[in-house]
Amino acid sequence: MKSRLKLIVNNNFYRKEKFFVKKELQSILNLYAKKVSDGDWKDYGLSINKREISFDVYQRASEKPIYRISKNLNPKNNKEKFHVLDGNGKVLKKSESLDNLISKVEWTKLRLVK
Repeated sequence: MKSRLKLIVNNNFYRKEKFFVKKELQSILNLYAKKVSDGDWKDYGLSINKREISFDVYQRASEKPIYRISKNLNPKNNKEKFHVLDGNGKVLKKSESLDNLISKVEWTKLRLVK
């Protein structure tokens, strides 16, 4: 039985960055650990598609996340590589660096109002 292996070079489908790099994921998980220890955040999830990867943060087992930290895989502008969205999908901040983005966003403590 013959093997039909092909070498694919410079194909746009096989991009270098398909996920968060180790340093980016470490920054996100450090923020997540801090907010979990404060009692603000409870759960997280990852969403991956062709255009972006997002780290979704949940306060409870709810239907939609309270924050989404997203990485655009094919940004039109370098300033649009990373962005944070709130629960309604509104963009809070955009940045070219994830560390700058995390430090600039005011991660407010959400409280249940009765």
